[in-house]
Amino acid sequence: MSTATKARHPRPQEAEEGEECCERLMKKLAIICSKGSLDMAYPGLVLGLAARNNGIKVVLFYTFWGMDVITEKKVDHLLVSPLCTSMPMPKMVSVLPGVGHAVTAMMKKKIESLDIPKVRDLLDLLADSGAEIYGCKMSIEMMGLKREDLVAQVKDVVGANEFFYLSKGAEIIFI
Repeated sequence: MSTATKARHPRPQEAEEGEECCERLMKKLAIICSKGSLDMAYPGLVLGLAARNNGIKVVLFYTFWGMDVITEKKVDHLLVSPLCTSMPMPKMVSVLPGVGHAVTAMMKKKIESLDIPKVRDLLDLLADSGAEIYGCKMSIEMMGLKREDLVAQVKDVVGANEFFYLSKGAEIIFI
């Protein structure tokens, strides 16, 4: 596992026992992932993995454009939207053909140089750690997808009501 996926800071030092310290943290985290660009795939995955590394139960729910992150044909081909980056670039330049691919190539090169796992690898790490990954039933229907179009790490496809049941008692983050 790369250093990017390991905790960079130890748990709070005021507790001698790791379990005692962990008890003060939240017990469950639900992350709603609604964006499907390369740069927006990482926050939910990294937060989910950090939570699992601290013994917190994690439920990830991919909806709308976030479905790209868990769609088999798209997961390895996510792009960065040049309109939504913090890169210093005039908006007029960001809409030119090929700029999105160039920005994506730059980000992928930076990710690789920092030894940060790829999106698919983070999905594997999360699933292996016990995190539950779900796709949104309404989004799948709207996009004409089927369950078999999703990556193997997806536990199930659920509606919004079932997501709320699965995330009962969780802190919820919307990305």
